[in-house]
Amino acid sequence: MRIAIVHEWLDTWAGSEAVLALLLELFPKADLYTVVDFLAEEDRKRFAGRHIRTSFIKKIPLARSHFRKFFFLMPLAVERFDLSEYELVISNSHAVAKGVRTGPDQLHICICYSPARYAWDSRQTYLATAGLTRGPLFWLANLALERFRIWDFQAASRVDRFVAISKYIAERIERCYRRTAEVIYPPVDIARYAHQKTSLPRSSFYLTVSRLVPYKRIDLIVQAFATLPDRELIVVGEGPEMARIAALAGANVRLAGRLSDDERDKLLASARAFIFAAEEDFGIAPVEAQACGTPVIALSRGGAIETIRGLNETEPTGVFFGEQTVASIVSAVKTFEQSAHRITSAACRSNARRFAADVFRRRFADLVKAALAEFRARRVA
Repeated sequence: MRIAIVHEWLDTWAGSEAVLALLLELFPKADLYTVVDFLAEEDRKRFAGRHIRTSFIKKIPLARSHFRKFFFLMPLAVERFDLSEYELVISNSHAVAKGVRTGPDQLHICICYSPARYAWDSRQTYLATAGLTRGPLFWLANLALERFRIWDFQAASRVDRFVAISKYIAERIERCYRRTAEVIYPPVDIARYAHQKTSLPRSSFYLTVSRLVPYKRIDLIVQAFATLPDRELIVVGEGPEMARIAALAGANVRLAGRLSDDERDKLLASARAFIFAAEEDFGIAPVEAQACGTPVIALSRGGAIETIRGLNETEPTGVFFGEQTVASIVSAVKTFEQSAHRITSAACRSNARRFAADVFRRRFADLVKAALAEFRARRVA
């Protein structure tokens, strides 16, 4: 059986690339397709010299630095991949990869991270972030996104089986594409934290780790601690919001910037609690904190409500707050301090193991096996 794996694009190593690496382990003879490949050599080593097939977009001048600006060409790029010789096609998609063309004698399984928010439910926010709020460029961009939304809906119809990374995303797939999806949580490198001692003494500081971008709402966490001057907060990460967050930070807030993995892991393992204020599709950071035995204080929206056990559970691993406001975060910190004795490191670690890489491997391999058996049975009938 010939297998093709279609990935969005390769320029950095993040969550979807970690999933891709596991897919290539599961299907070592699969051929890999992607819109562009500009991955750093250090990250490329993870693919062990595998040949990667790319689209015409990689050949466009300045594509290495600006390939995202050719987004309007990406649907055409993935549709031009010739996958006719493959029985199984697996797309690893948050934008266009699911739009590859397959025929009736091919099974297409899509791992979907989310229907593209800039086309479906956050279009105006994305345009405003790009500085497009009025004028000809605004109307042109808005028209392009509307055309993409239509294409995206049509592309979703080409998928035989959807896999969602959370129940939250499965609901969005049903709402946007009118398709059902099986939930298989993405893999988190739980083994990376196995060396952290369960008896590592807890410090008094609170911790958040994130790219400093607006939707992560690190500004709210920092402002909350301005009203809690006797508590210490450490913020790990960098990004375009750094200057703004630095201006909001009080004397009890330390902006640590970008740290090495070892430095970051030591903070994760010794923090009093990890704070998470974003509405994420899944959210790896809270799971990593729990893998270190660290409780989480999180917004009760998005994937977090699936990865954290609140105080209403028998073995809680964290505390939820209901609104993205300073007052809500402050209240949650105080609730945590009153209830911290109920949250154990053992419970946090046990909960995190639900998202280990071997769980993803087993569940996805089982899904492919069952889907192929059903697909072949229909062809014979």
